[in-house]
Amino acid sequence: MKSVIIIGLGPAGLFAAKELLNANYKVISIEKGKAPKERNKKELLFGVGGAGLFSDGKLNFNPFIGGDLTEFVSLEDANKLIEEVHNTFQNFGMANGYINQTEKMQELKERAIKSGIRFIEIKQKHIGSDYLPGIIDNLLQNLIQKGLELHLETDAQELIIKDGKIIGVKTNKGELFADYILFTVGRWGSLWLNKIAHDLDLKTTFLPVDIGVRVETSQEITKAITDIEYCPKFHIYTKTYDDFVRTFCVNPQGFVVSESYDKFINVNGHSLRDIKSDNTNFAFLVKIKLTEPAEDSNSYAQHIGKLANFLGSGKPILQRLGDLKTGRRTTWNKLEKNLVQPTLKDVVPGDISLLLPHRIVTDIVEGLEELDKIMPGIASNYTLLYAPEIKLSAMRVSCNKNLQSEKYNNLFFAGDGAGLSGDIVNAASTGLIAARSIIKEN
Repeated sequence: MKSVIIIGLGPAGLFAAKELLNANYKVISIEKGKAPKERNKKELLFGVGGAGLFSDGKLNFNPFIGGDLTEFVSLEDANKLIEEVHNTFQNFGMANGYINQTEKMQELKERAIKSGIRFIEIKQKHIGSDYLPGIIDNLLQNLIQKGLELHLETDAQELIIKDGKIIGVKTNKGELFADYILFTVGRWGSLWLNKIAHDLDLKTTFLPVDIGVRVETSQEITKAITDIEYCPKFHIYTKTYDDFVRTFCVNPQGFVVSESYDKFINVNGHSLRDIKSDNTNFAFLVKIKLTEPAEDSNSYAQHIGKLANFLGSGKPILQRLGDLKTGRRTTWNKLEKNLVQPTLKDVVPGDISLLLPHRIVTDIVEGLEELDKIMPGIASNYTLLYAPEIKLSAMRVSCNKNLQSEKYNNLFFAGDGAGLSGDIVNAASTGLIAARSIIKEN
């Protein structure tokens, strides 16, 4: 029986394990965190289910969202993968039926085009961050019943190489050996994977990062649009700099939350199925791609995160859009009188212009003013902005279309940590691609 070590049990790792176990492989999984129902909100970025476990449980069934699956397979096969991921989630507890009003999509698309904005039409389902852990746990228990060898709260440290061949993984709890190694580490493990790639002399490429804010407004402002598409994705190019700005992770009647990265506090958002707020929040992000001599966009973003930590004493900074436009600091007194009340209270009212570069601030203000054309009221003075919202990107590890290393034929990659995906469905699909590529080897 051939064996595979899977490092990381986020969506890519879970779906790869499912595929390999069904093909009668011995599957050994290494996961830094805990099982889904044992994780808590302080363990947002790692554990079974990955960083997406508590981030709303919103699934986008589109091969071009969260990456581009057609880099690796045909469009027909990409859509088949998307459908398979959908069916698996449904088999383990996801409710039937998409949540979008498809009959009104064309009208919304036309409104956006007339405003100079691109609207992305997507089939979506909202599981809710209160229900997703149960679904992931159902999948995990099924994999264990099929023979998954599970090593939780285990740190993969380095690869074991003998006679020029990779034969296993050294962990903080001992050594594990297998015929194949599949990296599905997610964004939390991307820096470690970069080190491994460097040690193995594997080529890596810097990818753009997203830097911006989490916008919060009254649910009434967004309802007309979120009733059509639950998590609408709008792409905007700004007037002054022609920079790309997008909406991301829209949470109708949701909550803003903070999350702790290794070196800074970040903001995010989620929504629950059973508990609702009066607000809607979403990320509003500017794409940043650096060129030589400083191409490391992640380090640039982390410097901004560290500055935010300094200015906010370890808490996110909150500012009203009206104060940002007029160059005034937001205070608790202003917030008490504000029409929109924050769902995240553990913040420091302040001035985002002291944190984000002028160019990014200009992009955010101009982008919201453009968005106001199809979402009237979003650019109002009382709209709340939390900073920073940073989406780090892993470096893309060089591999072929089979997601196989071009230097070591028993080394494979999938998911966000290798720079191959950017959301739950896309990551799961790359896990299936990598697993099937391993199976084809035999």
